[in-house]
Amino acid sequence: MIELFTWTTPNGEKPIIMLEECGLDYDLHLIDISAGEQKKSDFLAINPNGKIPALVDDGIRVFESGAILIYLAEKSGRFLAPSGKARAEALAWTFFQAGGTGPMLGQWYHFEKAVPEKIPYAVERYREESIRLLSVLDGRLGDRDYLAGEFSIADIMNYSWAVAGLDGLDVRERFPALSMWAGRMGGREALARGLDRLRSAKGGLRA
Repeated sequence: MIELFTWTTPNGEKPIIMLEECGLDYDLHLIDISAGEQKKSDFLAINPNGKIPALVDDGIRVFESGAILIYLAEKSGRFLAPSGKARAEALAWTFFQAGGTGPMLGQWYHFEKAVPEKIPYAVERYREESIRLLSVLDGRLGDRDYLAGEFSIADIMNYSWAVAGLDGLDVRERFPALSMWAGRMGGREALARGLDRLRSAKGGLRA
């Protein structure tokens, strides 16, 4: 049985969406990052970097959300072509998120919301770079339904951070193609089921 260790963040949402889309059975373990559980020894044995998400599958540990999605795609034979152009495109847009929107939006949120004293230069720098990256996604989606043509891990990888950016930066009207894609994604039953399970589990934890 796959064991998923995650939390209700954009990075934490990716693997549960993928598991539901693939139809794979899994046990869900919440790691409360607000309580520092990701730094405890039991979790560090799974991910020495002390970050969610991570999973264990029959003794195989996988951490980093992009690596998890690739692992699950290859395990299930779904949402990542075995070779050729389609695979290259899916991987390119997957790592676009890992190195782009996730880090930049995360830094914008930190400097905008979390620091006790705002640093205007940092806020503006990360805001503008986040908007630029969202514009790249919007341009890509202007003439296609999904990032790599067919629905793939690239879409799962980008979804939660794109929504966080569209809403957090209040730029939905500026990026109609990206907003329409987010709506298509949000209408997928498996995606909604995964997010509902994650949020329900968190609600039960807090009760």
